[in-house]
Amino acid sequence: MKGILGKKIGMTRVFKDDKAIPVTIVQAGPCFVVQKKTLETDGYNAIQVGFETIPERKVNKPLNGHFKKANVKPFRYLKEFRVDNIDDYEIGQKIDVSIFTEGEKIDVIGTSKGKGYSGVMKRWNFGGGEVSHGSKFHRGLGSTGMNSYPAKVFKGKKMPGQYGNARVTIQNSEIVYVDPQNNLIAVKGGVPGARGGLVIIREAIKVKRPKMQ
Repeated sequence: MKGILGKKIGMTRVFKDDKAIPVTIVQAGPCFVVQKKTLETDGYNAIQVGFETIPERKVNKPLNGHFKKANVKPFRYLKEFRVDNIDDYEIGQKIDVSIFTEGEKIDVIGTSKGKGYSGVMKRWNFGGGEVSHGSKFHRGLGSTGMNSYPAKVFKGKKMPGQYGNARVTIQNSEIVYVDPQNNLIAVKGGVPGARGGLVIIREAIKVKRPKMQ
């Protein structure tokens, strides 16, 4: 599975075939292979890639030794990607946006914006109560417990709580264009997270196939 790390730049639009396509610009890579994991030693084939170099003073000693063993600079982000043939990659190998092509289907992973402690109407789209004067029940949760049996609140009950700040995957997004010179990828539609947030782009694992006529 091919993949790359990047940062969300922002949204714009691209005109293509007399149509305005909303896209999200992601500065992807370059990434470098830091470690190879094999079926014999680790039980699976994967590569660990690093993204965004940082000064050595910002890395703890164990990680610093990990980077020195691979003879690469320290990176802020590390991520594993499963691969079929581990021999196609070497330690220190550069991975850039050229691994993707225009029109290719991808999965985009990011961390959604945190919105703090939220009520059920914002968090779960509850309808709420009457808005008329005197109702005394407008944005509340309502009844949560059961009768005398089983006399408890079941796990998973939709209630107020932390909203956002969670890993979100958008499947089957489409690449509109690739700019290898500036390490940019334009993804059709939105991408989870705020501007400057880490984004993981990988090839789609569930590609939609056209319906049979």
